[in-house]
Amino acid sequence: MLTVVPDDCPGRPGSKDGSSSLIDEIVREGARRMLAEALQAEVDAYVAQLAGERDENGRRLVVRNGYHQSRAVLTSAGAVEVTAPRVNDKRTDADTGERKRFASAILPPWARKTPKVTEVLPLLYLHGLSSGDFVPALGQFLGSAAGLSGPVITKLTETWQAEQRAFAARDLSGVDYVYLWADGIHVNIRLEEHKLCLLVMIGVRADGRKELIALADGYRESTESWADLLRDCARRGMRAPMLAAGDGALGFWGALREVFPDTTEQRCWFHKTANVLGALPKSAHPGAKKALAEIWGAEDKNHARQAARAFDAAYGTKFPKAAAKITGDLDQLLAFYDYPAEHWVHLRTTNPIESTFATVRHRTKVTKGPGSRAAGLAMAFKLIQSAQDHWRLVNAPHLVALVRAGATFINGKLVERPGENAEPEAA
Repeated sequence: MLTVVPDDCPGRPGSKDGSSSLIDEIVREGARRMLAEALQAEVDAYVAQLAGERDENGRRLVVRNGYHQSRAVLTSAGAVEVTAPRVNDKRTDADTGERKRFASAILPPWARKTPKVTEVLPLLYLHGLSSGDFVPALGQFLGSAAGLSGPVITKLTETWQAEQRAFAARDLSGVDYVYLWADGIHVNIRLEEHKLCLLVMIGVRADGRKELIALADGYRESTESWADLLRDCARRGMRAPMLAAGDGALGFWGALREVFPDTTEQRCWFHKTANVLGALPKSAHPGAKKALAEIWGAEDKNHARQAARAFDAAYGTKFPKAAAKITGDLDQLLAFYDYPAEHWVHLRTTNPIESTFATVRHRTKVTKGPGSRAAGLAMAFKLIQSAQDHWRLVNAPHLVALVRAGATFINGKLVERPGENAEPEAA
C-alpha cells in the first residue's frame, strides 16, 4: 500500500503516541467550537426572551449559572468534548408546582451520541457488521469507543422487537391505503429447523406516499396465514385497497377475496415472467421475453390482448403450460390498464418489496440467518423502516386520491363521463 505519511509521524493514525491525525483533530476542534457557540447562543436567546420575568424584589428569575460538567459526545465528526452553559430558571409551573427547566434543543440532557450516530450503529449491525467488531472498526474512526461495545449493540435487538410489536398493534383507521403490494419472503433461521416466512404488505397512501402496512411471520404462504394478517389489519381499521398487486401464490388471493372481496387483483409481471420462462427451454427465452414485454408494455388493453393471443399462437402448441400461465390469468395481469397510466410502472410488479428485501437477504446471508424468528422479524422491520425514509412518491401522486374517489380510467386516461367515450375492447 502506498504511504504518504511516515510511520514515525506523531500525527499519523495509529502512531505510537496514540494520537489521531492532524486533520481529524482540526475537524473535531472546529466541531467543538461551533457546538460551543451554538449552545451559548441558544442559552443567551432563552435568557433574553425571559428577561422580563422577575420576582417580587425585581430580580430576574432566569439567569446564567456557569457551566455543566464537561462530557464527550460521539458525533459524525468523532468524539467532541462539550461544556454546555447552565441556566438557573427559578420559575414554577402553575399546574404542577414544579420548577421549570431549560431544555436544550441542540444537546439534550444526558446525550452521549448524536441522533445520526445512534441511528447508524444499529444499521451497521443490520447490514453485516458483527457486534464484536464495533470497537476495533469504529473506535479509532470516531476517536472514542464509548457506546460502541458489543452488548450495547446486541441489546438494541430487544428494543427493535418491542418497536415491531407496537407497530403490529397500531391503529390503521386514520390511514387510507389505495394500492397494496403483497409478497412472502423466506429467510433461513440459524437456530431453528424451519425457514421464516415473512408476510409483507406495502401500501400507497391517498397522498401518494409508500408505507409499510404490515410485517408478520407466517406458515409458508398459506391462505390462513395471509387471512390472519388481513383480518388483523381490517380489525384495526384498515379500509379495503382499490388494487392489490402480488405474485401467483394462491394463499394471498384466497385470503384477499375473503377479507377484501371488492379489491381488484393485479398479478406481478416480474414473477409471472419467471414462471413462464421456467416452463420453456432456454433456447426459447430470448423470444419469449420479447413477446411478454409486448403484452405488459402495450399502449392499451386491446393491444395487450392482441399480444397475448400472439404469444399463445407462438408457444401454445409446443409449450401449452407456458402459454396457459398467461391466458389463464390474463384479466388479472392486465388490471393495471384500468388505472392512471402514470401508475402503471408501479402496479405491474411487486418491485417495492423485492428491492427493499434485497437488503434483508444481504444481512441474513452475512450472519448466516437470524438466531430466532423474533430476531428475524425485528431485523426485517428495522431494515424496512430505514429504507422507507428514502422511498419516493408514486408518479402523479395527485391521481391516487381520484382513484380512491372512484374515478374511471380507461387505458390509463381519466374519463370524465364514463360510458360516452369508452373504447370498445377487441373481441
